[in-house]
Amino acid sequence: MEQHRENKLHIGFFGRCNVGKSTLINNLIGQDISIVSEQRGTTTDIVKKTMELYNLGAVVLIDTAGIDDESSLGKQRVEKTLEAFSLIDLCVIVTTNNIIGDYEQNLIKQSERFSIPYIIVHNKEDEEIANSKTLAIKNLISVSSKDETSKQRLSSFIANQLKNKAEQKSILDSIVSKNDIVLLVTPIDSSAPKGRMILPQVKMIREVLDNNAINIVVKETELQDTLKMLQNNKPKLVITDSQAFDYVSKIVPDDIMLTSFSILLAKEKGNFSHYIKGTPMLDKLNDGDKVLMLESCTHQPTCEDIGRVKLPKMITKYTGKSLTFKAVAGLTNMEDRPEDYKLVIQCGGCMATERQLNNRLLPFIEKNIPVSNYGLAIAYMNGIFQRSTKIFSMLEN
Repeated sequence: MEQHRENKLHIGFFGRCNVGKSTLINNLIGQDISIVSEQRGTTTDIVKKTMELYNLGAVVLIDTAGIDDESSLGKQRVEKTLEAFSLIDLCVIVTTNNIIGDYEQNLIKQSERFSIPYIIVHNKEDEEIANSKTLAIKNLISVSSKDETSKQRLSSFIANQLKNKAEQKSILDSIVSKNDIVLLVTPIDSSAPKGRMILPQVKMIREVLDNNAINIVVKETELQDTLKMLQNNKPKLVITDSQAFDYVSKIVPDDIMLTSFSILLAKEKGNFSHYIKGTPMLDKLNDGDKVLMLESCTHQPTCEDIGRVKLPKMITKYTGKSLTFKAVAGLTNMEDRPEDYKLVIQCGGCMATERQLNNRLLPFIEKNIPVSNYGLAIAYMNGIFQRSTKIFSMLEN
């Protein structure tokens, strides 16, 4: 299955200084992307490279600084290395000399905390090892840059760990069938990109086509006329931009399923049960409470920006409370404590992987801070929370 750009699997390489992380990545890619040196601390920052990996398609390989870096900037480098866990789908722990010590155990614990699968690569197997007994540990592979078969063996080993993830089905697979009509409502305002559609819209168009269904795409201003033309062959499903929910829900008959691009992405990328549970927190907000708006992409805000302008105004009007809103874009490291917020509202996450989105929300979920999603929050405030999520009962049957 061809992956969308935002869904590339991310693979992080971790380990002590000079265990050969950069060499492994260079060998896999077949290019000198990361600097290789016998000097400790050569890799000082995260290095990313996209490549095609056998049986997986496009993946992003991430090279990190040594976890035992004790140089003057070592602490900052290690912190940056650990931040990479919020990005990855697979942790590759590189070691040499048959050593699995505190550093490696801490990397394993970090992987388990984020529910990230990990493998251990015993590198430089051609060199003398500290212990004659081979490491007895799960998910272990021994390789050497001098062994011509190592590249293929490591690629296959990595691919096997991520095979199920790469074969994940479309969220629409159990909802629409061949020749079903799916009506997509896509408002065009100043926040829409010039001359093109936004990624969630493009993604859903493709998924409808992959299910051999029929796409009809209209602006909200043409929705009513389109439904009249289709009265003898009603759409199976209407997917709208969340900010048009109020208008669209009043036009689309109750016997036609209705949801939004943001809600579909939220369901596809996990944390959905937390969103469902956390969204009613909108009714419990009080004066002075802080609400965090999390955006997965970095863009230039406009006066019609959904996360920074429209949604905060909508929440303020709905609650009637004096609230403080903070927007954080991309995967920026949070300086505030999770406890500083009463509610966190995440965008659909079209520019993030499922793992990145889940790890982004993990600190808040661990502290029992309610989390929601743009689309679900808007549906809730418009009184169509149940209707917009009813579609997913088909996935459970």
